Amino acid sequence: MTSGTDAQLSELRDRVRASMPRVRAELADLVAFRSIADPEQAPPSECRSAAEWVRDAFRDAGVTDTELHETSDGSAAVIGRRAAADGAPTVLLYSHYDVQPAGDESLWNSAPFELTDRDGRWFGRGSADCKGNVLMHLAALRALGSDSEVGIVVVCEGSEETGTGGLEDLVHDRPELFAADVIVIGDTGNIAVGTPTLTTSLRGMAIVRVDVETLDGAVHSGMYGGPAPDALVALVAMLATLHDDNGDTTIDGVDGSGVWDGAEYPVERFRTDAGVLDGVGLAGSGTIADHLWARPSVTVMGIDCPPVVGSAAAVVPRASARIGLRVPPGMNAEKTRDLLVTHLTNAAPWSARVTVTPDAVGSPFAARTDGPAYDALMTALSDAYGEPVQFAGQGGSIPLCTALQRAVPDAEIVLMGVEEPLSTIHAPNESVDPSEIETIAVAEAAFLSRLPEQWRLRASDRG
Repeated sequence: MTSGTDAQLSELRDRVRASMPRVRAELADLVAFRSIADPEQAPPSECRSAAEWVRDAFRDAGVTDTELHETSDGSAAVIGRRAAADGAPTVLLYSHYDVQPAGDESLWNSAPFELTDRDGRWFGRGSADCKGNVLMHLAALRALGSDSEVGIVVVCEGSEETGTGGLEDLVHDRPELFAADVIVIGDTGNIAVGTPTLTTSLRGMAIVRVDVETLDGAVHSGMYGGPAPDALVALVAMLATLHDDNGDTTIDGVDGSGVWDGAEYPVERFRTDAGVLDGVGLAGSGTIADHLWARPSVTVMGIDCPPVVGSAAAVVPRASARIGLRVPPGMNAEKTRDLLVTHLTNAAPWSARVTVTPDAVGSPFAARTDGPAYDALMTALSDAYGEPVQFAGQGGSIPLCTALQRAVPDAEIVLMGVEEPLSTIHAPNESVDPSEIETIAVAEAAFLSRLPEQWRLRASDRG
């Protein structure tokens, strides 16, 4: 780095560090909203209030033209724009304010919607995914101030966790709202605290429901058990065909042998991050990174069948399951889902009546990593952390990435954020390491500050 760049980075770091008490207070305010985009689990007013809070916060951070936009699923997207100076690029900063349900609150060590300090981390639902990333963007913009030439577009989604597609529909219907040269998706994280990481691929997803029927009604297992076809036994047999003895995914017609060529995920760290019990083996062959980021996987999300408590000595007439499929880049999510449907239907024993109903679907994503913005962000992250940048995939899905890729095809899309493995997002006791918010905000501010000059240099070289 030049001395000027050193001084700039030091100044940005001082500004962000000085703002961290405010960041903590604002994250506490935002976490307090039960912004679950499902009226059966939280009042819609909670999402509305969170959206208004986010709108006002970004206005205060200098993106004064920020408004709420209603989407097709009833959620409100927060969208704002600050114009770029002549010849400077525009950067879109994405995050979402809706959160996963808290689940069984007895499993939390502190109230899920009250930000709590413990062991150097901040605990609360959404503290990392994705309200921590909202604060990352806010801290970066405030550190940057009003002198930057870069244009800013702010997009904060209100129904990402439910996958109902409201924002994707808005992208399709009004692509001009999302026009940008660079898109920063703040909804991933580093492979470990203190290790700067850019996510370059996302698995897509598809969800299906399987219903199995074999009898008019339950019958006594002593009188009829044996020849009477049990729907639950049939369903279990069908689900068992989705993995081989090693635990590798086995869907007819689907390649399960992909290989990841980026950062590795050490086995012991994975065991710790995933909470694998002592003595329990891992499923599948190949590396952890291969399985998480380059291969399809199937999860049985839930089963409807008689509960253990209160169960009777009867042959079960009907049973259902909800199945989640993760699809790596290079595979078509809809086609892979259809192959899963066919596989399940063909796997049914005794000609049992099987209905497989498709639910949500989202395409996988692979980032283009050869553009000027990618180079600039890698340098800013490396400077902020003092470590080389790693590349990783994400097993999770962000359908918006594909929608933006289609709507703004020339934009570079980069993924980063505060959701490192210790955050245990979507689980009880979700948390964020405040040092991640601070350091990534410094990197983002440095990136936004430096990008206009680098952009013009690239344009001059091309000219």
